[in-house]
Amino acid sequence: MMKEIGQKVFYEKDTGHILVAHPSVQGDEAYVKDRTLDEIIALYPVLRDRDRTTFDVIELAYGELDEDFRQSSDRWVDPVTKQLKFVYRDPNVPEEPPVFRKPLTQEVDELNTTIGTLLLESAIDKATIASMEETMGTLLMEVATLKGGAV
Repeated sequence: MMKEIGQKVFYEKDTGHILVAHPSVQGDEAYVKDRTLDEIIALYPVLRDRDRTTFDVIELAYGELDEDFRQSSDRWVDPVTKQLKFVYRDPNVPEEPPVFRKPLTQEVDELNTTIGTLLLESAIDKATIASMEETMGTLLMEVATLKGGAV
């Protein structure tokens, strides 16, 4: 049976600077070991040699934000919100200063939700207009009948 363990991102609490991004792993559960945070910290001198109160960790699900890590040129953790932020540089404008933003995968999900909501609202509006047009036609027929016009 396959076991999947997500990435762990260790960062400085004060600055948000990422110290270590311990990678995701996937494999047969007989060979893939789910390490404790203390075991992972012991693997990296930059973590092992620091005061544990100066850094924190974000634990991601397997595959979560992998595409953002691949596509971004830099990453950082907002110390206030404890959310990962990414820089996506435009290769056509490399001199543009970096702007950290939320993961593109999250932005895409939010845009898809917004598009779905707008499509639903549009369909409701169209149904309302069709209903009003039908009512208007009925009323015009009744007015014509009352005036002695065509039935």
